[in-house]
Amino acid sequence: MSARVLVVDDIAINVKLLEAKLSSEYFDVLSAFSGSAALEIADAELPDVILLDVMMPRMDGFEVCRRLKANPRTADLPVVMVTALSDAANRLRGLEAGADDFLTKPVNDIALFARVRSLARLKRMMEEWRLRDEICGRFGGSQSVTEEGGPARVLIIEEDAFAAARMSETLGLAHRVTVVGSCTEAQSGLDGQTELIIASLTTPDGDPLRLVSQCRGNEVFRQLPILLIAAERDLPRLAKGLDLGANDYLIRPVDRNELLARTNTQIRRKRLQDRLNDNYQRSLSLALIDELTGLYNRRYLLAHLDELIARVSRDGLDAAVLLVDIDHFKQVNDTYGHAAGDDVLRELAARATNTVRNVDLVARLGGEEFAVVMPETGPAIAAAVGERLRLAIANEPFTIRASHERLPITVSVGIANVIPGGDDRDRLLKRADDALYRAKADGRNRVVFRSPDLVGRSGNLTPQTPEHIPL
Repeated sequence: MSARVLVVDDIAINVKLLEAKLSSEYFDVLSAFSGSAALEIADAELPDVILLDVMMPRMDGFEVCRRLKANPRTADLPVVMVTALSDAANRLRGLEAGADDFLTKPVNDIALFARVRSLARLKRMMEEWRLRDEICGRFGGSQSVTEEGGPARVLIIEEDAFAAARMSETLGLAHRVTVVGSCTEAQSGLDGQTELIIASLTTPDGDPLRLVSQCRGNEVFRQLPILLIAAERDLPRLAKGLDLGANDYLIRPVDRNELLARTNTQIRRKRLQDRLNDNYQRSLSLALIDELTGLYNRRYLLAHLDELIARVSRDGLDAAVLLVDIDHFKQVNDTYGHAAGDDVLRELAARATNTVRNVDLVARLGGEEFAVVMPETGPAIAAAVGERLRLAIANEPFTIRASHERLPITVSVGIANVIPGGDDRDRLLKRADDALYRAKADGRNRVVFRSPDLVGRSGNLTPQTPEHIPL
């Protein structure tokens, strides 16, 4: 996953060194040589992560971080302090200013890359939730999001009784803490009320990284924050944990104040995300969901496309749209009745949702026509997803509930990509509709890609080797 990283340091050689390291891992790098320049660039460019030096003249990193967090446009940008100051007091001061992490000079490459990827993933996830909340707010379904206090349920996995007692004592003043000594105990005691897991990497009876992976693969615990604890020598495993979806980490010996600060940060984020999700679900039930299929409706799709196109133009990312139309659907209604047609529409919605990626948005435009919106997706991936969807529908007959009859159903798919810097939803949908018309005209049950330059068609071709032909 690529990301845009703003490097801030008043010493040019330090900036060049971080630029070289990050560029070697295919990150896009912006640079600033003062606090004031960093604030201007962050506000204008909205990078995915900011690497911020602490010791700078006129405005130090702590003040820059405070100002970033006070600006609504930049408040959610992840900030990593990069400094030679490694004592606990300065780390705590940075966290209190709003920093998400500290990296100590000379910067360890493993920790640097893992932290940047993890924070960029967090930023994009929060962007998506805020985007959905903003769209839902246009239809009157969103409520204001406010800070919530109160104790949280924290699960600590630590085999060392003394270390577990110290953490429990520190966190127990503000939260409800449960301590277990193994991953097996953790899995049996985990429930939907838990708001944070703190896990030691030295747990003897199981691999905590496997627990991270299992949580991220489980719908109930997918967004549950996980804080890892390890020794300095375990940085490679910590980096793996962050790649798997862990949210943060602490290095032993654990400072009490830092433990409390990082715990509270993760709990605040979890509660904010939960409230955004509640707003989102409430709004969908009011106006934005198609009653028959449970998919997003045309109203939401059009608003979402407007926001997606604006993001593509701003960040230069790829995006694509699929239009999916059921072949000969009128014959299904005429032969088997509208109830059977409804069965087909519901089943197609379910197959589409299960076939596309989690980040893709599936909507019903109306009648027998559906749309799939795919952020950060180029033409090749869009064609592969479209072909996979076509096969998922064509390869398995649909069941009519009343008669238990099995009907063969196929779809035609038209694809268009978003053009950065001047596209709009009407032109985008027109290109996708043109491709869909071509798929119908060429015999149906096929995928056609439409761009201003080329049309790619993959009927029974594999997604990896699409045939490109001029329109």
